[in-house]
Amino acid sequence: MAASSDLFAKLKVVILQSDEVTKEHATEVQKSVEDHGGKAKIIPIEDRINFGDGITHVITTKHKFAQYAEAEEDRMLPVVTPNWVTMSLMRNKLLPHRPYTPDGETKFFSNLIVSCADIPDGDKEAIIGAVVTLGGTESNAVTKLTTHLCALTMDHPKVQSIIKKEMSKIKIVLPHWFDDCLKLGKRIDETPYLLPDPEIFHKNPEDDVEFPKTAHIEGATSPEPEFQEPPKGWRRATIFKNKKVMVSKDLEIHKRTRQIIDALINGGGGTITNSVKEADILVCRYRAGEDYVYASRAGKSVGNLSWLYHLITHNEWKSPLRKLLHYPIPKEPLPGFENLRITLSNYGGDARLYLENLVVASGGEYTKNMKADNTHLITARNNSEKCDAAREWQVEMVNHIWIEESYAKCEAQKLTDLRYTHFPPRTNLGEVIGHVSFDENVLAKVYFPGGPLVETKTPNPKKRSVMHDMDSNSEDNVMNDFTDTEKPLKTKSTKSIKIVTKPKSRLSPGPLSTPASVRRISAGLENGTPSSTRSAKAAAISNLQALAPDLALYEKEKKRKGLIWGGERAANRLDKERSLERESSPAVSNDDDADEHPKPKRAKRATFPPAEIRLLITKYEEWLDAPTKEEAEKKKLRELGVLVVQDPAKCTHLAAPAMVRTKKFLCALATGPTIVNSEFIGYCIKQREVPDAKKFPLKDTAAERKWNLKLKDVLVRAKANKRSLLRNAPVYCTPELPMNDTYKEIVESNGGTFLVYRARGGATIKPTRPEEDDGPAEPVYLLSGTRPEERKMWPKFVEMAKAGNMLPRIVKADWLLDTAMSQQHLQWNDKYLSTTGAEYA
Repeated sequence: MAASSDLFAKLKVVILQSDEVTKEHATEVQKSVEDHGGKAKIIPIEDRINFGDGITHVITTKHKFAQYAEAEEDRMLPVVTPNWVTMSLMRNKLLPHRPYTPDGETKFFSNLIVSCADIPDGDKEAIIGAVVTLGGTESNAVTKLTTHLCALTMDHPKVQSIIKKEMSKIKIVLPHWFDDCLKLGKRIDETPYLLPDPEIFHKNPEDDVEFPKTAHIEGATSPEPEFQEPPKGWRRATIFKNKKVMVSKDLEIHKRTRQIIDALINGGGGTITNSVKEADILVCRYRAGEDYVYASRAGKSVGNLSWLYHLITHNEWKSPLRKLLHYPIPKEPLPGFENLRITLSNYGGDARLYLENLVVASGGEYTKNMKADNTHLITARNNSEKCDAAREWQVEMVNHIWIEESYAKCEAQKLTDLRYTHFPPRTNLGEVIGHVSFDENVLAKVYFPGGPLVETKTPNPKKRSVMHDMDSNSEDNVMNDFTDTEKPLKTKSTKSIKIVTKPKSRLSPGPLSTPASVRRISAGLENGTPSSTRSAKAAAISNLQALAPDLALYEKEKKRKGLIWGGERAANRLDKERSLERESSPAVSNDDDADEHPKPKRAKRATFPPAEIRLLITKYEEWLDAPTKEEAEKKKLRELGVLVVQDPAKCTHLAAPAMVRTKKFLCALATGPTIVNSEFIGYCIKQREVPDAKKFPLKDTAAERKWNLKLKDVLVRAKANKRSLLRNAPVYCTPELPMNDTYKEIVESNGGTFLVYRARGGATIKPTRPEEDDGPAEPVYLLSGTRPEERKMWPKFVEMAKAGNMLPRIVKADWLLDTAMSQQHLQWNDKYLSTTGAEYA
């Protein structure tokens, strides 16, 4: 473990200053990094990051900055919140990045630390897999850091432990909560799902639900709000200091209002200008016109009047892309909204006003009352008079996520996505309103294609060089390279969570079960006909937010590269189909987007082909001590459709010179990848083509003889194991054993549970009598050396294991390495026992 004084010694951090990370806050983070051996610099969030400086981490609370995709996807740099620095210092080690992602929209389980109690194994895997992939962390044992315990009853020892220790901050929640969050792609309030008295079981879906607060849309409910003159003594709007602001004529605001706005900007140190070329900020009404296109393509801040008023009122900088109605509205209806008549139900206050304005801004017609000619009902719950009428009249019934994402993606979204038609029984979905924001790439594709007006010289995206796996004196040793230590490998195979379909009548008391899977049936009366001729095929899922009807699709989705707004980012807009697939709505022609002013052709950008091969490389000597060559050749590989990855869980192919017991090799082996000889890399680079991987098989008969195995058989077993080889074999490790983090990643890559054993703090194995257990005692392993401080722990470990009716085995690290290499539970051999540990095993 690194000493606290040099904890960040290998880090070069850029801190993005914003409205949330103020200059003072950023300076504190910078000092924390530099005081512990790292390097850090602060830049405004709107400035470009110079990745050529060898940046290792980007620290920000926002994921909507211009270079987010380049940082996280192209360069694979960790993008984390400042809290990652704070918590790493508190724990005196570099923590995993996933729980500290600023992408709270997609990674909506971030900051969750979840443990499971009496949940069936298959459902537990699905829940934990989803939590980890969406930003959370698994905790096998319940600790003070645990935030949620997933349970079905109050009888489990973990639940009783929480009650006994009065750990009231831990929420004991039904698995149904995770399922509803995943179906919506949003994190909803846990309250209706909390044990011991979950509301979803003792109240009916039609019972009243309190209207939630809607803080996310405060100050952003209308694109054209009425201006209220600030009261006397109002502080100056210094947010505009040294900024030039252009207020567009298309706003058509009253002369008196304009004078007040000009005075507030000038009084705060800003300047009013009538030249878009000189302006830093453009305030306009429509996404149209030369000024809008110029300012957008030049990377200037472009917002509407509502956004300007918000800046003046709060005197804090906020991007106009964060709130949907802070950005200029379309001048023409969005594709798919031309003939829609939309009404609302179960929304109140600001939420209703916000949605009314969103419907009108999209180009649809808002109706206060429900009629048979309405095409859509947007509702926060599926219980109301309007909902009953919608079923009878076969009107599409959706939640607000549909209108928000349609507006953000600049076209009506298809209703085959379950997220738009799912309604948790005791939740008013108004609580997650306003959580959708714009992706500038989507806006650029539709409204200002062609790229930047002024080309800036920026290097081609390069993936940062990393330290490579090397053996220290022996191939039996596993080195822990810097990048791999940072990236958590914990990814479990997931199965679909079952969901209970609850009738409207009260449920009689009885044992709870994990939910059983349900699929949406077209809204209508019992004897009615489907409301539209929809395709039976599920809509394509664009990102982790767009999870499918159940988690059966989750395993497939996990393997995709999660883009913020989906995989259609690079598609040609004119080639996309315009249809709501509804009988009562006319089809929208692709030619509907044409107007009298054709848009300029999009400038060609250097694009890479789809990554057909995700290649993990270990012990490639050509790149050792040659970072420039490495970066150049990685780019050549990417141009051929070969993406070099660092996360073993994401690789499809593994390249190595031999069968080596490096961390990368052993962790990747669990995925059952195609394994090629390192010569495959050289061939791709020299010949500028990707050969058939079968022509470059990894052959290492010496290693196969040494470890008494066949590589082809190992791969067959790995694919059958599905990263679950060690699922039922708990592995502990002494703190003194070198490379703890490496062993942890190998265990967790194989689906196991890994804990550092310190012989204090109580038992982590539940005491169990033999007659209470199913079957014979199972082994539990302690990786240990033979240092005196390690040997002192053995008796307590043995005592804990035997109290839990488990068979203690105190072993050398070779046991783990051989097991991971063979991908099977080896026939036990005492050679794996620590030298003097046989008496305890």
